[in-house]
Amino acid sequence: MADKYRFAFGKNWRAFLKGLTTVQIQEAEKSLQEALESRHLSGFRFLDAGSGSGLFSLAARRLGANVHSFDFDKECVACTSELKWRYDRGNRRWHVERGSVLDKNYMLSLGEFDVIYSWGVLHHTGDMWKALDHIQIPAKPGALLYIAIYNDQGVISRIWRRIKRIYVSSPAGRSLILTVFLPHFFFRAVIAGIVKYRSPLRYFRDYRQKRGMSIWHDWIDWLGGYPFQVARPEEIMDFFQSKGFVLTQLKRTRRMGCNEFVFKKTASSRAAR
Repeated sequence: MADKYRFAFGKNWRAFLKGLTTVQIQEAEKSLQEALESRHLSGFRFLDAGSGSGLFSLAARRLGANVHSFDFDKECVACTSELKWRYDRGNRRWHVERGSVLDKNYMLSLGEFDVIYSWGVLHHTGDMWKALDHIQIPAKPGALLYIAIYNDQGVISRIWRRIKRIYVSSPAGRSLILTVFLPHFFFRAVIAGIVKYRSPLRYFRDYRQKRGMSIWHDWIDWLGGYPFQVARPEEIMDFFQSKGFVLTQLKRTRRMGCNEFVFKKTASSRAAR
């Protein structure tokens, strides 16, 4: 897929890092602990496939893991490197580089990992099923695979794909989509705050407790995140079961957004490689 039809993920993450707080880092750590059902990752090899801002690579390091971060987007690699420089400068237990999950030889070169993390990444590669096939390559027996994939909503998903395609098509397309949807997202968040908390701003204040993320940058990522593919939870579960994994945790969404999966590799066979 041509680069001109790809969202500038790294540019959005660069803006996100300007406001990153200690609280957000702590929330990212908590989300990893909850999903992996472990308070620490000391001695674990942790692969952050599509590291984006680098926030979860940092969270894994703070939990004690030896981290390998990679991303296809050069600006994302720069963002992750910046976080390493800020918080873990000079430490050889965190390696950052450019790479692609679609490159099978690259994935084979990485060695084996105890935890593989790829949240909201594989559906943006332009070839999601190939990416899903490759993401399990570095998993050692007993490894945990933590991924999040956009939920297939049928016609609604196809409509969103068109919207995202318009966003990345030109500056005019981007302005159109932002003008139409950002006010809608804003007022919906205000109403949700009033209904749930009796406070129009509470939804915005609490959002950073969702994995340490930023509501504004998540909105931009959602509107512009192209390439864009989706899958039903059952498709993802069947796929990884065929690769020798068992599901240990599932957070399912009924709307737009991601289904979250944690799988454990039980088969020792390397045939899938």
